[in-house]
Amino acid sequence: MKVLITGGAGFLGSHLCDFLLSQGHAVICMDNLITGSRTNIEHLRDNKSFTFVEHNVTEHIHVDGKIDYVLHFASPASPVDFLRLPIQILKAGALGTHNALGLAKAQEAKFLLASSSEVYGDALVNPQKEEYWGNVNPIGQRGAYDESKRFAEALTVAYHRQHGIDTRIVRIFNTYGPRMRKDDGRVIPTFITQALNNEPLTLFGEGSQTRSFCYISDLIEGIYQLMLSNTNEPVNLGNPEEIAIVDLADKILEITRSKSDVVYKPLPEGDPKVRRPDITRAREVLGWNPRVRLNEGLMKTIEWFGNYLASFIAEKEL
Repeated sequence: MKVLITGGAGFLGSHLCDFLLSQGHAVICMDNLITGSRTNIEHLRDNKSFTFVEHNVTEHIHVDGKIDYVLHFASPASPVDFLRLPIQILKAGALGTHNALGLAKAQEAKFLLASSSEVYGDALVNPQKEEYWGNVNPIGQRGAYDESKRFAEALTVAYHRQHGIDTRIVRIFNTYGPRMRKDDGRVIPTFITQALNNEPLTLFGEGSQTRSFCYISDLIEGIYQLMLSNTNEPVNLGNPEEIAIVDLADKILEITRSKSDVVYKPLPEGDPKVRRPDITRAREVLGWNPRVRLNEGLMKTIEWFGNYLASFIAEKEL
């Protein structure tokens, strides 16, 4: 296949580029680099099956030649972005999704939307099934991202029903691994960076809120299986093993052998108390299950961050 990935230079998008190329597909990576990075795709520069296009998907998307699939991953997606780039997030979810769907329609290509567990908001049920409609504050601090994904899902379904576009929707739960931005506000890169620098680990509230963390390789395999499936319904992808944030901090301190203390700060507005996927549909429809356990994934991620931070410090000293 020839596949267009919007947001292809980001954390998830760049790993998806790698995987699709490894499967023998041609990849067009499109990104405006507002949160993505050329560093994430530098190793692909000489691959003849890979093309990078710097472009903002909120503007008309043009691609030369036939493509088989449009994977729409473009959007700032981290907690610091929710406050820093709310308008860009909403435009990526609305205009970007509209343009990406328009391209899929014109090309008669299949379409996959990278949605998010954020569509469930501060969930009142645990775990969250795809049938759950969510508990979202549209004007809260997380509202721009939550509503951008909810609108993108609605638009994707509308194009499927009205224009017959063959669509997929993946609701991505907390995912981690190499190439995450160290300052993006997500808990795992934040804790790892603080621990490696022997700085205090910042816990919000009492640290009793729970999350479930899926390693990047598991997520990418699930997305690929969803691409090749025939399901048009939203599908949760994530690891259902739940852990309290305070226990996650202890794990990272243990693995890094850090001397960091733990400090507690007030819980941010709208921060979900629970976030855990029900992956029954993924198991039944895709035959998918996450395989990488948290300790294994954390060790791989910590190793990458250690090398990344060492390179960053060396460049500053030069």
